[in-house]
Amino acid sequence: MTASGRNARVREPSSVYRVFLDTIGHAAVVAAALITHGPAAAHEPLAIVTTTTDLRSLAEAVGGDGVEVASLVPPEFDPEEYQPKPQDLARLRKAQLVVRIGLDFDLWLDRLLAQANTGLRRGTAGHIDASFGIAALEVRGLAVGPGDGHAHGNGNPHYWLDPKNAEIITGNILETLLRLDTQNAARYEANRSAFLARLDSKIAEWQANVPALRGVPLVAYHNTWAYFARRFRLDFIGFVEPKPGIPPSLSHVASLIAAMQARQAHIIVRQPHEPEKDVAFAAKKTGSQVVVLGASVGALPGVRDYIGILDRDIAILMSAAAMR
Repeated sequence: MTASGRNARVREPSSVYRVFLDTIGHAAVVAAALITHGPAAAHEPLAIVTTTTDLRSLAEAVGGDGVEVASLVPPEFDPEEYQPKPQDLARLRKAQLVVRIGLDFDLWLDRLLAQANTGLRRGTAGHIDASFGIAALEVRGLAVGPGDGHAHGNGNPHYWLDPKNAEIITGNILETLLRLDTQNAARYEANRSAFLARLDSKIAEWQANVPALRGVPLVAYHNTWAYFARRFRLDFIGFVEPKPGIPPSLSHVASLIAAMQARQAHIIVRQPHEPEKDVAFAAKKTGSQVVVLGASVGALPGVRDYIGILDRDIAILMSAAAMR
């Protein structure tokens, strides 16, 4: 055999050695793929969909950079009467978590989840009812039927307007995030602790200022403010709506005006999406000031988070009370 022939045979690996090289090569490719895609996948934000902007803000406060949150109901809409849009289905199909108000406030979500055909229906690991653990006010057990509007039969659903309830809401969100994303557990816990510390500081500030509102009789269009009023000891003496979701009759407005005159109530609260006509009429007859408060993040210009909307509402009320 020539030297060149011997060299050629040396350069050719045996079949066993070739298999070994192929195995090593495959392992290297897999390792490279893990290095390239593993951390990105591990740190890719969890996709969360909330029904309201308030829940979006609270989910962002807990999740931080670890989540990407979209809300369904625009702040200028009434969440109880919201009619879902086609783009809402697309958002839900991408979601890994969904967060709802509950207490029959966003019943339309159940139908939407069924249409989206996701694994996020009631009772699943990724379905968060933020009302879990909330002590609901005004539980009457009323059925909602024709002519009943949204009667708040399972309790007044506007519980997020008591800032102390944000501790329960964020706790519900945190508990689910810890189960679904254990590697970021410490970060989520730290985010929530920092948010609650900031919120507690603001609550102390608000409670130091709101005594100026104590004893001031207030009227609202809709029964939105029960939890807010309980926390800050405010006195809402009546509502323009006779029942939630039911437009007022002339006789009801006349009765409300008489009650306002008897109690010397001169502040009427309206949300941006609520009708102006009957509020303006009652205000004119009683010489009252109409103030526009936001029950949702983004409902008032420039308010972008949960603490901000409460801060703005309290400031508006205090300014109105000072002008009485």
